[in-house]
Amino acid sequence: MSVVSAAEARNHFSELIGLSETEPVFIEKRGHTAAVLISPERYERMLEALEDAEDAASFDAAMAEEGPNIPWVQVKADLGWE
Repeated sequence: MSVVSAAEARNHFSELIGLSETEPVFIEKRGHTAAVLISPERYERMLEALEDAEDAASFDAAMAEEGPNIPWVQVKADLGWE
């Protein structure tokens, strides 16, 4: 992980893009993180991981719901899969 100031990021943007291929680059403005530069591949992996976590949370919430269960055989029949 690299940390650079906004001014340094402006002056060395091309190099930072290259560096972001191997590690995230945190850009600070007035001592606080203002942005993070990451590779498109890392961004896609992060989005996929987030979607997987959201799916797992939705599944857990659905499983915790009260109510009658519908047998899988009935679900397939209702959907016309049999």
